[in-house]
Amino acid sequence: MDKITIIYSEEPDLNKPILIEGLPGVGNVGKLAAEHLLDQLKAKKFAEIYSAHFPPQVMLDDDGIVKLVNNELYYSKADGKHPDLIIIVGDYQGLTPEGQYELSSSVLEIAKKFNVSLMFTLGGYGVGKMVESPRVLGAATSKELVEEMTAKGVVFSKGEPGSGIVGASGLLLGLGKIAGQNAVCLMGETSGYFVDPKGAEAVLRILASILNVEIDFSELESKAEQIDLITSKLKEIENPVEPKREDLGYIG
Repeated sequence: MDKITIIYSEEPDLNKPILIEGLPGVGNVGKLAAEHLLDQLKAKKFAEIYSAHFPPQVMLDDDGIVKLVNNELYYSKADGKHPDLIIIVGDYQGLTPEGQYELSSSVLEIAKKFNVSLMFTLGGYGVGKMVESPRVLGAATSKELVEEMTAKGVVFSKGEPGSGIVGASGLLLGLGKIAGQNAVCLMGETSGYFVDPKGAEAVLRILASILNVEIDFSELESKAEQIDLITSKLKEIENPVEPKREDLGYIG
């Protein structure tokens, strides 16, 4: 198998599409947001990326049928409100630094092939604690994009994230800037402890506003409530309520 193989089932005719990447990462924020977006838009799959840089693994569906791990590309045609879109989702990112670079370079080649006008990479910003109202932090390839995204509610905070942006969400910006590709990274705050639909919702609300896409968030909100319930129960286990002193009189 080649290091990277791209199989097209269709080559859609797109007009300067916007490309959105949402692969697994911290809190799976980007993956959740991108998958919810393509479900809402009923986007159509048109290509699959297979790579020796992915884990040596197959996934099984509910019927026990295997699928080699991959990344998938979907498209949604402009509807008079939102522009043409390409959405990349997948099972994994590259396992090694070399794999990350080569896969990101392949995505940029796809962006060039379809004359992508702007890229958005989606991810999570781990803060190590539960977040009630997640901010959406940003990074971009130009000052003009920083100003444009700031007006949309994206936070560009000095020193955050302090360790930079790891993986596809960062490399697509870094390599994209060298290649002359405009790109923005949107990072939803997340504890990083769980799959985080709340962080994904925060990212997707801003992205939907930018793209002029109407989204039903009820499914993400329901998932967020489930996670909140789990975390509250864990807190009760870790910090049990101690009996009041006056209630201990009968002991002895």
